[in-house]
Amino acid sequence: MHLSFVPPRRVKIGDAAAFAGTTPRAIRHYHAIGLLPEPERGGDGRRRYGHQDMIRLLWIRRMAGAGIALDDIRDALTADTGTAGDDRGDGDRGGGDVDGGDGIALILERLENSLAAQEAVLRRQRTAVQRMRAEGSRMGLLSDVVTDRLKSLPEGSLRQGELNTLLVTERIFGPLGAAVQATRFIALATHPALREESDRVDAAEEALDDTVAVDDPQVARVAAERHAFEGALDAFIEESGLAGDDDALFEAWDARDSATTGQEKDDEEAEDEDGGDRGSGGRRTRTMSAFEAVGRMPYDFSPARLRCMELAEQLATQDAPAA
Repeated sequence: MHLSFVPPRRVKIGDAAAFAGTTPRAIRHYHAIGLLPEPERGGDGRRRYGHQDMIRLLWIRRMAGAGIALDDIRDALTADTGTAGDDRGDGDRGGGDVDGGDGIALILERLENSLAAQEAVLRRQRTAVQRMRAEGSRMGLLSDVVTDRLKSLPEGSLRQGELNTLLVTERIFGPLGAAVQATRFIALATHPALREESDRVDAAEEALDDTVAVDDPQVARVAAERHAFEGALDAFIEESGLAGDDDALFEAWDARDSATTGQEKDDEEAEDEDGGDRGSGGRRTRTMSAFEAVGRMPYDFSPARLRCMELAEQLATQDAPAA
């Protein structure tokens, strides 16, 4: 090599940073956390970096660019240095053999697992966004089994309050529970008379506020109206064939679970470990039991309205043997 092209034996921190594609500040941070050993200093007291320092710095930059945390890089390079011979070919301090050691292999394995989990979450999020765009409403944020159940409804026939109810139901009882409850809203949307009666009974229940005593006669009257309405609604669901649709839904759900692919199961496990709440496109929306979920969901019912609900349930229980 011609003497005019011979590089210096050592370079200052600015030149080292420029060559490695980083900044002097970053290199100083590497020194501070023990990732890059302190180099020798020149007569002016400033750091001077040799060949092996630059090799280690380049590996650090390459590994950091691959997403490996600096602490993991330090541990990996330290482990490799302890098991491999130092290369002191030009008289510089040994930087350790960073080209393949058990430390880096273990770090890379952990990183790959982490990236796989992130990919699973991203796939779910992208599916949710695509479905929301396709549905054009909040309905796209519910699980696909719920939105599929409601696709036959005319646009705008599902009310916001009904969407809110499905959201809560899905959180407590999962997508299948919400899909079955969606049958109720399908019936109301397709039967104007039932919808009108439902609105009337709902308004009567809402009138049972904190000013109404639990033993007020209107509490029992509204409970009887609720019971009568629920009977009419159940009869329509049965006669219209919607109940048969529910049976088909259960069968399809069982078949869907049995056909879940290995990748889908891996995605579910990855998201469960991540603490995510599975919603759009997923099957498992619960990270707690239904009992726990009910106990943590606040309600705004008055004592009179709660008593009304209790009385309506008792009337339903009394009719159960005859049914």
